[in-house]
Amino acid sequence: MPRFSANLSMLFQEHPFLERFAAAARAGFCAVEFQFPYDWPAGDVARAAREAGVDVVLFNFPAGDWAGGERGLGCLPGREAEFRAGVARAIDYARALGCPRINCLAGLAPSGETAEHLAETLIDNLRHAADACAPHGIAVLLEAINTRDVPGFFVDRSTRAAELVAAAGRGNLFIQYDLYHAQVMEGDLANTLARLLPQIGHIQFADNPGRGEPGSGEINFPWLFAELDRLGYTGWVGAEYRPRGADTESGLGWLRA
Repeated sequence: MPRFSANLSMLFQEHPFLERFAAAARAGFCAVEFQFPYDWPAGDVARAAREAGVDVVLFNFPAGDWAGGERGLGCLPGREAEFRAGVARAIDYARALGCPRINCLAGLAPSGETAEHLAETLIDNLRHAADACAPHGIAVLLEAINTRDVPGFFVDRSTRAAELVAAAGRGNLFIQYDLYHAQVMEGDLANTLARLLPQIGHIQFADNPGRGEPGSGEINFPWLFAELDRLGYTGWVGAEYRPRGADTESGLGWLRA
């Protein structure tokens, strides 16, 4: 069975953020991840993880004005300095948290720019991030996000993410493969996982439709989780879904099973 991490940006929202670490541990998770830690001092986040006895395995680089609708800076021409400052800030957090991987969000494709220019910008930014993270033993990931939920997202398919990662050409650069986003855009999850496995550095999941917990939609998660074992995947598998019940605990039957 894969090793599961709880995404604290989406699970256990019935608790304040710094209390979610202990809630995840009580529920049976030994690792956590989250989207952004930057609203809390790194020392406070590290203390919450340490006291709960959970590993922090993933978070994202700063992604611009999230509340204003931005969804990443990676592909945005003219924002390179801001992206690089975010890389430095993320590395500081990763070192404090002992987190071995950081995810890059490419962002929304701005109007008036060619796809080629956006790709060049993203590749340059990925190279910078990977080079900056490498001395600290940190991997950099690139995630594809579906354009039904996030219209205009620049990297919307796993094959495109794989192409960009290959073009950047860094040994600590991988794909973050999200089963939910991939199911919306592509389907054929098992074959895609097998093909891209050497480039995958982290996996996340939610069911489709609705982005709920396993068993709430169409994806056969028991089979897919067993397939990850058959493929030899040994990394973390992040639960990044929206619990359908009043609290996270009520939807953890898939984990207890």
